[in-house]
Formats: sequence, C-alpha cells, structure tokens
Amino acid sequence: MSTAPPPAETPAGLHAQRLFEAVHALTDTGRSYSSTSRELGLDRRTVRKYARARTWQEVMRRPPRRTTALDPYLDHLQQRWDEGEHSAKILHQELQIKGYLGHYQRVKTAVAPLRLGLPLDAPRERPPSPREAARWIITAPERRTPHTTQRLHRLLEHCPELQHAHHLVRQFAAMLDTRDAAPLADWLDQLTDSGLPPLAGMAKALHEDQPAVINGITTRYNSGVNEGRITDVKLQKRLMAGRAGVPLLRHRVVLIAHLRRRDAGRLTLTPR
Repeated sequence: MSTAPPPAETPAGLHAQRLFEAVHALTDTGRSYSSTSRELGLDRRTVRKYARARTWQEVMRRPPRRTTALDPYLDHLQQRWDEGEHSAKILHQELQIKGYLGHYQRVKTAVAPLRLGLPLDAPRERPPSPREAARWIITAPERRTPHTTQRLHRLLEHCPELQHAHHLVRQFAAMLDTRDAAPLADWLDQLTDSGLPPLAGMAKALHEDQPAVINGITTRYNSGVNEGRITDVKLQKRLMAGRAGVPLLRHRVVLIAHLRRRDAGRLTLTPR
C-alpha cells in the first residue's frame, strides 16, 4: 500500500519551507515587507502571507472545496469500499439507485484516494470571510443563529487575538446597552495594551474625542436623523437618473420630510 509523502518532501513543500525561512530571516530583524520583497524579488503580498504565518505548513493548506451532490453518499462509498467493492462503475450504479444524479466520473474521482490508501475527500467547512467574522462579532449573542454561534466559537478557539478582540467588542456593546460610560477609561487602556496595532490605533483616536464618545454612550441622541435626510437626497437623485435640478430635489425632499413628520405624529397619538 502506497502512502503520500509528507508535505515537506514534495517540491511545493520544500519551496514553501525555503520561502518561509528566507522571509522570516529578514522580517524577524525588523525589515519591512516592502524591503523584504525587494530583497527576495517577491510580491509584497507573498511576503506578508509568509511573514504572518507561524509555520510554513500554514501556507500549504489547500482552500476547502465546495460541497457537491456526492457528499451525502460518501459514507456509503466508504462502507462499500471496506466491504470489498472497488469498481467505480458498480458503485456509481448503486448510488443511482439511492437517488444520486451525478456523473460516473465524479464517483471515479472520489474513490481515487481510496486506491492509494488515503481517506475520502470529505467536505470541509468554508472559512468565514473577514466581513462575515466581523458581523458575527458585533451581533448580539442572543440574535445569532445556533449555526453562527457554533462557527464563531470554533473560529475564536483557533485565533486567540480574535477572541481578545471579541471580548473587547462585547464590553463596548454592554456600555452602549446600559448607557454607562464609567468603564470607558479602563476599556481604552485594554485596547492600548491589547498588542493589536489596529485596536491600539483606535484607542488613540478615541482618547482624543473621549468627551464625544461619552456623550454618544450616555445619551439617546444620535445623527440618525441627519443620515436619513442625506439618504433621502441621494435616493431622489438616483430616482431622477441625475436629471433633477436643485429646485425639484428640494421640493421632493421637503415633501418626504413632511410625510415623515405626519406619519410620526400619527404613531405618537394616544388612541381614544
């Protein structure tokens, strides 16, 4: 039975290991990504990827494949293979009886690793994008779906820095919920000492506008009304396909504001 060689013994593995060592030999001494890329003749994004990796194996991970129509039948394929049925044609016919509508070639490709003594290529979960992870973190825990909660929990387990950022975000959310700015000073110190440059930079900016931040936390007033008016103007401009002049836009925006006030007054009237 043949086995696959360790990644380090493959050409791609050796190449990744050499690049990892070369990049870290320069960046660990304080060299910038741009300087390192010029020194090694690599793209800056490649240097950044290797410099941020803890081990060279991290850059060797294949992106997870998409799920296919064959995935629900992988357990059956493994079972039949263990029972001694190694014909992809017969396996495909059996899956068709069970409702599989895919092509024979997909079954043949799926059982190919089994012929080498390797496990089936089971589906892997797609890692979340930075935007998805940010949305999960800022969403209140009680408003997350169970599936999202589980995925966020697994993500935080694999990234201590992100777990620390999540803890800080939830602390700030608690201040907004209770309109209590008393923990703000300690929270800003935590941002500064977090060891995460983006959070430390945000802490510096918030220190400069701390009175405004306190007012934003403790009062119920916000700029939502002004933002709504700006949205109205932009919407009307798009509806008129850019052909509306200032007088017509002004007339339509004033009319919308009048309708908003009228509807708001109806909602605040006490029913008789």
